[in-house]
Amino acid sequence: MQCRLYQRKTNMFNKSELLQAANTARESAYAPYSKFKVGAAVLTKDGKTFHGCNVENASYGLCNCAERTALFSAIAAGYRPGDFAAIAVTGDTEGPIAPCGACRQVIIELGGPELPVLLTNLKGDLKTTTAGDQLPDAFYLKPE
Repeated sequence: MQCRLYQRKTNMFNKSELLQAANTARESAYAPYSKFKVGAAVLTKDGKTFHGCNVENASYGLCNCAERTALFSAIAAGYRPGDFAAIAVTGDTEGPIAPCGACRQVIIELGGPELPVLLTNLKGDLKTTTAGDQLPDAFYLKPE
């Protein structure tokens, strides 16, 4: 999805459009067991948006979260760590949704600690944070 959500010169992005993209992604979720649909949208610095949704499997260890689906889709399309401007995540939760630990690790490795992370729910509650705030004292390896 090509969008003009990100303005490189001002390092700004359209939060409401990114949140809407996450809501749209949520509708594609495959959650027949938990019925807990999650959507995510990751925005690249060149203005492209990649959607992700959770995908469940009867063997629960084989499930994939929305955040990782969105980021892995961008990586599969040729993007690399440092190419991301923001990520938004939504779900049907009481307050803003919280990513799991595995997703926090992937977000910080691919997005960096300063990556804006927008967490919301179906009521529109919003928490704006960063990948670093979501995962203090993160684990890092240097890729070869």
